Amino acid sequence: MDKFRMLFQHFQSSSESVMNGVCLVLAVVTVKLYSSFDFNCPCLARYNTLYGLGLLFTPPLVLFLCGLLANRQSVVMVEEWRRPAGHRRKDPGIIRYMCSSVLQRALAAPLLWILLALLDGKCFVCAFSSSVDPEKFLDFANMTASQVQLFLAKVPCKEDELVRDSPARKAVSRYLRCLSQAIGWSITLLLIVAAFLARCLRPCFDQTVFLQRRYWSNYMDLEQKLFDETCCEHARDFAHRCVLHFFASMQSEMRARGLGRDPEPPETSEPPEGMDGESGKAHLRAVSSREQVNHLLSTWYSRKPPLDLAAPPGLGGRGLSHRAAPAEPGTRLSQHTNV
Repeated sequence: MDKFRMLFQHFQSSSESVMNGVCLVLAVVTVKLYSSFDFNCPCLARYNTLYGLGLLFTPPLVLFLCGLLANRQSVVMVEEWRRPAGHRRKDPGIIRYMCSSVLQRALAAPLLWILLALLDGKCFVCAFSSSVDPEKFLDFANMTASQVQLFLAKVPCKEDELVRDSPARKAVSRYLRCLSQAIGWSITLLLIVAAFLARCLRPCFDQTVFLQRRYWSNYMDLEQKLFDETCCEHARDFAHRCVLHFFASMQSEMRARGLGRDPEPPETSEPPEGMDGESGKAHLRAVSSREQVNHLLSTWYSRKPPLDLAAPPGLGGRGLSHRAAPAEPGTRLSQHTNV
């Protein structure tokens, strides 16, 4: 149980770990789906190619789309690409890095399906059995062209009466299966060599740009997560204060109508809004109306703050409303923020 908890915490530690975990899960699902799939070639000249190629490429397309949907960075990448510039300029290099990262993880499961299908050979035999050159096999010398085409279409169906226990069928099936496995192993070797070269040659080049793009891509993802969490925290606090305000107003109304009695003084009172700075909620309590919340969310989308913590607080150093003037030394700041 402790090992499982440590593994779960590792996957939660960063967005890349989560996406790698999702990629691994999709790969395992791909293997399970292919092993449980019941392959039945139609053994008809017009439909063999369509069925074989469709089974070879349609599931990978579905898995690719599932990989894009499961990857959170794909949404962050599109949002970063489409957002207004505002006070923060957009870096095309970061968007390209995020796109490359998303595509690499989304292509893992589709490539695994294609490699499994090629190494197994059933899809390839079904798709290209009718395209085999009959002159390569001596068993077709005494057949007419129509008989050859009918025979080749029945090659994937070894239980069919026309090709059952036929040496020609075994020869054609063996030829196509070997060709399919050769293509599959060639693609596997090419991918391994490409990954090996990329991993070995990358330290030979300057890593500055790579590290910067990796850092800021992770920053964008974490920033959006923290903003969502802060919005949930504010929504919960706002709902709590609205409910308390409703009960307080109803209590005053009932006393005015003579339906209630004066409540006993509470033992503890809620601290004033200005004293919540130590608990980190003063900036949340300052936004206390629907118009302010809507303006804050709109401003976050259209004019994100610059990435400079040395600048004065607020967007562009002028506050969220762009109306607040810098305070003079020794001047007491207001407890509320105009939004």
